[in-house]
Amino acid sequence: MVAGTARVEAGRVERPRRRAAARTRPFGGVVWIVVVAALLAGVVAINVAVLQLNVRLDQLGRERVQLRADTNRLSSQLSSASANARIEADARTKLGLVQADPALTSHVQLPPPR
Repeated sequence: MVAGTARVEAGRVERPRRRAAARTRPFGGVVWIVVVAALLAGVVAINVAVLQLNVRLDQLGRERVQLRADTNRLSSQLSSASANARIEADARTKLGLVQADPALTSHVQLPPPR
């Protein structure tokens, strides 16, 4: 007997059964559609989460740049406020102080602390 041909037995023709396979296909198709839809929803959710993280990262990057600029500005103000020449000029003009003559200056030696 050759595969795929009908069998004849006592006047009755038997054909290969295909109905069982036909019944499971629509159900299997629905399952695949649901699985693919769930996977696509997961991909979309991951993309949304990555987008939110990128937005937050961009905000933090801008904040970091602003903080560095503030730090540099404050550092510059501090260095200019503590500059010796400026302090000396302020002492002369605002307080009327003059620099001491090194020939008239003497140092006092204190005993070491106990």
